[in-house]
Amino acid sequence: MAFAPSNTTSDTIHLPDTARDLVKILVAGPFGVGKTTLIDSVSEIRPLHTEERLSEASAQTDDLAGVRDKTTTTVAIDFGRISLAGGIVLYLFGTPGQERFRSLWDDIAYGALGALVLVDSRRIDASFDVLGLVEETGLPYAVAFNAFPDAPDHHTEEQLRAALDLEPGTPMVTCDARDADSSVDALLALVQHLIDRHPPESR
Repeated sequence: MAFAPSNTTSDTIHLPDTARDLVKILVAGPFGVGKTTLIDSVSEIRPLHTEERLSEASAQTDDLAGVRDKTTTTVAIDFGRISLAGGIVLYLFGTPGQERFRSLWDDIAYGALGALVLVDSRRIDASFDVLGLVEETGLPYAVAFNAFPDAPDHHTEEQLRAALDLEPGTPMVTCDARDADSSVDALLALVQHLIDRHPPESR
């Protein structure tokens, strides 16, 4: 079954009349991988952000390798919403990517049906802790490699799957978090994965 974004515009605040299934989705990944950017690019409402500027103290705590140009960080959640054709509405909760915010994880993950895990192929090992958290929670997930301009392009799908130790059935896609269509495609891969795992009952 294929889904596409509904015709809901960015000026819409209220849920569309066609809304039928409201789904909480986590957008997870390490520090600086593009979670806030992805939610910004797809949200039909004005996204909620809890960003603060990086300080000298946080720079000593957070690993800035590979993200030296980053000046802010999410300290609680990002939040956005997107309506899909078929009456599915995704509530997107972006989670902080640093280990020091681990205590927030259980609260943010409560009630979620799945997670889209963003990965930076320039620093794959930075994703291990987040993938471990998602797996510990038992959430079904899909992996999306955010296409940074200087990301290596010589890895095969098999090599990337092996590096992340993904189960064969785990969806893995490439996206550009800055591009709405590309980001929606990544979310649709997760939605289809959730439907395949738990087909909806006849209505």
